[in-house]
Amino acid sequence: MNISLDWYKVFYEVAKAKNITDAAHKLYISQPAVSQIIKQLEEKINTNLFIRTQKGVILTKEGEVLYKYISEAIEKISLGEKKLEEHINLENGEIRIGSSDMCLKYYLLKYLEQFQEKYPKIKISITNCPTPETIKLLEEDKIDFGLISEPFKVDNQFKVIKVCQIEDIFICGEKYKKVSENQVKLEELNSYPGICLEENTSTRKYINKYFESNNIEYAPKYELATSDLIVDFTKRNFGIGCVVDKFAQQAIKNKEVYKINVEKQINPRHICIIKKEKLISRVSEELLRFISDKENL
Repeated sequence: MNISLDWYKVFYEVAKAKNITDAAHKLYISQPAVSQIIKQLEEKINTNLFIRTQKGVILTKEGEVLYKYISEAIEKISLGEKKLEEHINLENGEIRIGSSDMCLKYYLLKYLEQFQEKYPKIKISITNCPTPETIKLLEEDKIDFGLISEPFKVDNQFKVIKVCQIEDIFICGEKYKKVSENQVKLEELNSYPGICLEENTSTRKYINKYFESNNIEYAPKYELATSDLIVDFTKRNFGIGCVVDKFAQQAIKNKEVYKINVEKQINPRHICIIKKEKLISRVSEELLRFISDKENL
């Protein structure tokens, strides 16, 4: 049957109100118009839906069957409209983010805290993973945007926004403190046990390339999953750690580790927001706008 949804809405309001006049007021149309639509609907489906009484109308058995399903459909439509309005007004919704621990801890977290204070009903889901995995999640539309660190390669479907400069440094614990007291050649530094992130991270690829550009093969003894662990291992004198400076700032300040002055410094790089031009939710757009306003991007 090809029946207008508007007819079913009229049927729903009449059945709910049990009165044609009251339903007409609710629908902002005239009583004769409501009666005419009900008559057309009954003719179209070839059955009576209402029994007219002095006080109003009641559903027939056939009307009760139809009302059961129409009411569910109309109420779901109303709920959908309400949820959509909440999304538009930022009263509801979900933001899906992919981020490494470094990008999350030293860049994104402070903005998420401020954003949640402003929009407490927004759900935020974060997938914590290295840069290559974050890019893959964005390609598959499993996240709204990613926060990643250079180096990386992406195609033209992505927009890349540089948001924060970072610097990779070498650190040592008390056992190797003498190494930090003078400028060190890279060859000498590489003779000590190395502590670095795992191979699948953008940071490790950047460090490998740094050593390769100086004709040195970097083969750290310890490969760890997080930068915090690198600092912890360095404190305990397992070797020379290579970490983004932000992770070691407090430990350096407390003299738990020492920054090593390398003859050939590692060039700074950036934390970047990466997203598609389309397929981003309203609430995610608002978070990016929030970050952009704070950063004056």
